[in-house]
Amino acid sequence: MRRDKISIKYKIFLYLSAFVAVMLILLWLFQIVFLDDFYKQIKIHNIKSMAETIEKNVDNEKFQEFLDTLSQEEDVCIKVLDTSGKTKYSAAARPDGIIHKLPPSELFRLYNSAEQNGGTYLEAFSMNKTMEKRAPTGYPYNSEFVPPGNMIYVKIVNSDNGAHLIVMLNSTITPVNATVNTLRIQLIWVTGITLLLALLMGLFISRKVSDPIIKINSSAKELAKGNYKTSFRGRGYLEITELNDTLNYAAMELSKVEGLRRELIANISHDLRTPLTMITGYGEVMRDLPGENTPENVQIIIDEAKRLTTLVNDILDISQLQSGTRKINVEIFNITESIRKILQRYNKLIEQEGYRIDFKSDKDIWVIADAVKISQVIYNLINNAITYTGVDRTVTITQSSTAKGVKVEITDTGEGIEEEMLPLIWDRYYKVDKAHKRAAMGTGLGLSIVKSILDMHGAQYGVESKLGKGSTFWFELTLNTNIEP
Repeated sequence: MRRDKISIKYKIFLYLSAFVAVMLILLWLFQIVFLDDFYKQIKIHNIKSMAETIEKNVDNEKFQEFLDTLSQEEDVCIKVLDTSGKTKYSAAARPDGIIHKLPPSELFRLYNSAEQNGGTYLEAFSMNKTMEKRAPTGYPYNSEFVPPGNMIYVKIVNSDNGAHLIVMLNSTITPVNATVNTLRIQLIWVTGITLLLALLMGLFISRKVSDPIIKINSSAKELAKGNYKTSFRGRGYLEITELNDTLNYAAMELSKVEGLRRELIANISHDLRTPLTMITGYGEVMRDLPGENTPENVQIIIDEAKRLTTLVNDILDISQLQSGTRKINVEIFNITESIRKILQRYNKLIEQEGYRIDFKSDKDIWVIADAVKISQVIYNLINNAITYTGVDRTVTITQSSTAKGVKVEITDTGEGIEEEMLPLIWDRYYKVDKAHKRAAMGTGLGLSIVKSILDMHGAQYGVESKLGKGSTFWFELTLNTNIEP
């Protein structure tokens, strides 16, 4: 993967500098290079708009007054003629207005050009060249009567009585050279000051943005090395604060996971070592002492081997369930009958150890789930209850119907669990008293397997416990309403 070697600090600085440079270039283009063109386009737009306004008011009773006002407000000269060339209305904002001094031949030429152009005609004059060439010999028009830049707009309009009128407007185009020179000097100063401010602002912003990221990156490297006590202190703005809090939470969770991992390894090592030690010990005794080769010792070796096999199978089950490699096989089955069959496995324990397991159910119920895995859930919950039940050695299993399906509860009479510890009991090998002991039944991984299986089913489950009164583990499954017992 290609690694970008440019830091975020310099990228922000470069982006900000590029933005300022583009803005300055655009400012120079619009204020210096294109200023004259923009100015002319605005003047052309204004003179055309005035012609349209005059056309709308051509039948106004106070038309002359209207023209006088418009001429003074917009600084234009206005002349309205009929098709014979006779002046009907006239308004002059300036004494040097061209249209009031044009010879009839020029008026006719402008009218003819407008007629050929669809009713409008625009001509920008450079009087020193254009007008002198077109003025008749001896006609008193020369550059001393006419300003150097002028614009004439002609529009043919119709009055309500059907008469054609020729509207001529004259506006001057003031040279912008002096303005451009002034703006150029101002822009040089503005450019210099802006670049200096952009440099300082770019350095400030880039450092302000990058510093907390650099701090977080440094802490993240420590976290990657396994230092879970690392604290993230990046602050500055909302996103960085949220990232900082998220990474602090992640570091805390990783620290917990690491602690659980070490505890898990220690517990599994203990549970593996105990049966192996007993198997080895009894085997050596039976080998060295022929008189110790008794059925009781052989049975101990067999029991420890079975416990070892169960532990390995449970570890494999957790690995497959949590990795998603083991899928559920949904079917319709009688959960009541499944519980009865599971309880038959405990007959020997009930007879020899004095345990009492009560099963309460009003009727047989069919559910939709994975029969094998749900049986594993029930088996593990019963083993857990047997391990932690009270001195009366009583475990109660209750099956009841609910609005959504069936609820199965396994209750013991043990010491109970503190409320703040309840969310943690589903962790592998989690012990409320943190003193790992060998379970009377099972491997210590049962509740973790239960959680994984019920999560795969999307089932609801939980635990209710009170100190000194025992605990009740429960889960609910979807009821199959199409089958009746």
